Formats: sequence, structure tokens, C-alpha cells
Amino acid sequence: MKLLIVDDEIEICDFLKSFFEERNYEVKAASSGQAALTAVEQFKPQVVLLDIKMPVMDGIQVLGAVKKKFPRTKVIMVTALETRDKIEECLRLGADNYITKPLSLEYLENDVREKIESLAGSNTS
Repeated sequence: MKLLIVDDEIEICDFLKSFFEERNYEVKAASSGQAALTAVEQFKPQVVLLDIKMPVMDGIQVLGAVKKKFPRTKVIMVTALETRDKIEECLRLGADNYITKPLSLEYLENDVREKIESLAGSNTS
């Protein structure tokens, strides 16, 4: 169970990394869009938790690049700002879900588990 956390706020990355590692996930973190693309290429996570608002390369740009190259990777967008335009753009580009901050850890954990289970289920069919 591989999970990549992408957020330009290092504290959030560290917190979520610890949270999921305690639940036996293999977790990597990236603090920029470019680092995220490199991590996806090398680590090949099943699920990416991706912050939208980041400097230089935002989460929407990262989402587009990830889905183009790795369409089966599940991407959950995470943001403090919820605008209909952003949600629609993320879903159009292939986001698998959209979660707003502050995060409900229970909801987030369940959503990540569901995404991984859906991948496992699609491998057998």
C-alpha cells in the first residue's frame, strides 16, 4: 500500500506521513509539484494526496501530468479553498476525490483505503 503525500507545507506532509505509516502504509512525501512528479515516477504510489495550492507548479498541473502518464493512480485532491470551478477542473482531469481542509483523518483514511481496494479489485477482473 503505497501513498504519496504532496503539500508545500512540510508540517502537513510530516503529520500525514506519520499518521499513515502508523497504519502500515509505505509513504513518501513531496513538497513541490516537480518533486511530486519525480516521486510518482520512481515510487509508483497507488494513491496520491495532492494539495492544489502550491507555488510554481500547482496541484492541478501535477494532477494532469500524473493522470496522463499513470491513469490508474488514484489522486485525492486536498485544499483549503473550495470553489466549484476548481472542483470541476480537478474532476475533469481525472481526480478521484476532492477533500477540503481541515481534514477529517477518519474520512481520509477510509477514502485512501477504498481507493487502494478498488485498484486491487480491478486487478482480478
